[in-house]
Amino acid sequence: MNARRWMLGGDLSVSRIGYGAMKLTGWPRGERPSRDTALAVLRRAVELGVNHIDTSHYYSRDAVAANELIREALHPYPDDLVIVTKVGALVEGGDVALPAEQTTGLTPSGLRRGIEANLRSLGVDRLDVVNLRMGDSDRAGTPIGRPLETLLALRAEGLIRHLGVSNVTAAEFAEARTVAPISCVQNLYNLSRREDDALVEACAAAGIAYVPFFPVGGFQPLAAARLDSVAARHGATVPQVALAWLLARSPNILPIPGTGSPAHLEENVAAGLLELSEQDLAELGSATP
Repeated sequence: MNARRWMLGGDLSVSRIGYGAMKLTGWPRGERPSRDTALAVLRRAVELGVNHIDTSHYYSRDAVAANELIREALHPYPDDLVIVTKVGALVEGGDVALPAEQTTGLTPSGLRRGIEANLRSLGVDRLDVVNLRMGDSDRAGTPIGRPLETLLALRAEGLIRHLGVSNVTAAEFAEARTVAPISCVQNLYNLSRREDDALVEACAAAGIAYVPFFPVGGFQPLAAARLDSVAARHGATVPQVALAWLLARSPNILPIPGTGSPAHLEENVAAGLLELSEQDLAELGSATP
């Protein structure tokens, strides 16, 4: 394994700069590209060496669905393409705001529906990696072990290759590891949101990938004079520096920046070649906590 790749789940070699498909649909809000542009972005990502695509069947708005775009653009899929999906608290849309005990997406029937929907819309017999997405409200009514056991049973049926967790606390991560082999954690993390520093380290120590969503800020793009300064020094963009910082932060970090712009896609992938100096890292607040 070299510095630009990671063995996801121990047997899936992926480029560390991946691609998040959510923005292709405008879900849950925001603009989206035309269908032709969305298909072109997906195809170009693979041409550029991206082989880790993050998606879900619930990334869908106004009949534009991420999984269907991926299938149209890339099926039959390249042998090395790894498609990571998710099920759980958002499977019913509004579930994310409900108390855990009312979150139908985390029930056995809700999880099976989510798995079957992802299989069907992607046109595959087995999902490479499935992240269990926990909700944003009180989780006391649904410990993470219960839905993970359901996903383990679905994996035993041959429907899932590897399992991950998303939107989890450090305690939930620790509990999850007592129930199932965990290949990745997908949480909010970027240069300005470092609450998960300790969890990044715990994942690295265990050989588990940490996949930050909103790696360049999401709906609130990162903005700081120190980012501008480092970007200017390298002739790079602020998002490129933010991505390069994540890659320098820990070798298990796999950013999945999303975009509906072919030009931004090229910039994001090029960030994988940007080497930040010790001066840069110190100016940005260091790549280690």
